[in-house]
Amino acid sequence: MARWLSRDPVDIENILALNPRRQTHASLNSTAAKKHEKKHWKRNADKSCPNCEKLENNFDDIKHTTLGERGALREAMRCLKCADAPCQKSCPTNLDIKSFITSIANKNYYGAARMILSDNPLGLTCGMVCPTSDLCVGGCNLYATEEGPINIGGLQQFATEIFRAMNIPQSRSPSLPSPEEMPGAYHAKIALLGAGPASISCATFLARLGYSNITIFEKEGYVGGLSTSEIPQFRLPYDVVHFETELMKDLGVKIICGRGLSAEGLTLTALKEDDYKAIFIGIGLPEPKREAVFQGLGVDQGFYTSKDFLPLVAMASKPGGSCKGRKM
Repeated sequence: MARWLSRDPVDIENILALNPRRQTHASLNSTAAKKHEKKHWKRNADKSCPNCEKLENNFDDIKHTTLGERGALREAMRCLKCADAPCQKSCPTNLDIKSFITSIANKNYYGAARMILSDNPLGLTCGMVCPTSDLCVGGCNLYATEEGPINIGGLQQFATEIFRAMNIPQSRSPSLPSPEEMPGAYHAKIALLGAGPASISCATFLARLGYSNITIFEKEGYVGGLSTSEIPQFRLPYDVVHFETELMKDLGVKIICGRGLSAEGLTLTALKEDDYKAIFIGIGLPEPKREAVFQGLGVDQGFYTSKDFLPLVAMASKPGGSCKGRKM
């Protein structure tokens, strides 16, 4: 048995191998775990440090995400393609960041988008709204240089925007047997409650595995959850949410609006009686957390929680995406 020639991380040994292994599935890591892991990097000082520079009203580390082709190519060329990439270690969805940036540098925009959306079905949304300065960009080895870290969010948005313009539908993996030849378990009825980011991601991965009878139930008249109802138009346009939802529906996922989890309507017992074999609950946090001192206060008293304020901003800035008139 051959010995390892170094004590380097497995990632480096994989790169040096003659036949590098390829991931067969996405790896998910919590944002809290990522933030804790990268605290040992000197460029990511603890922001709660009393002796550190104050960051209030200091947005020097945040770059605008929108990039044209020329800007994207220049930014991609700056990437060091680090073997043990700290940006990837800082990403909760564990995107292969250096690989999709390399694809952009080679003008392989389709390949870059394919790599992003394979690990993260909401790749365009995350490219626009993900707090990259606290995650992948915060871990970039170029953070302390004059030009600053790589604009990873901008590159991710650029690649997925190009893919959206290509108007290519998502299709089943050709390595899977035909739907008729799939085992019976893959035809079982699966219900997902809430048509937000969690359910869209879950349904996409299930459909990619070959499950063919997936239904999402949404209590509102639109899909997207908080992406639609609480993020303003200038930050996340509804057509982005619609694009990622349509990619999911290309795999045969059905969406039923106007039906939510409630004692009078849809219940877990009723779903089980209707022969649903698996149920995913992705309803998020419907009520905000309140400190005890604010109990009993509401909008009438001039007290707004995020659940009161953000929907008003979003409603005033973008039209909702109604399910009516669309083939689900």
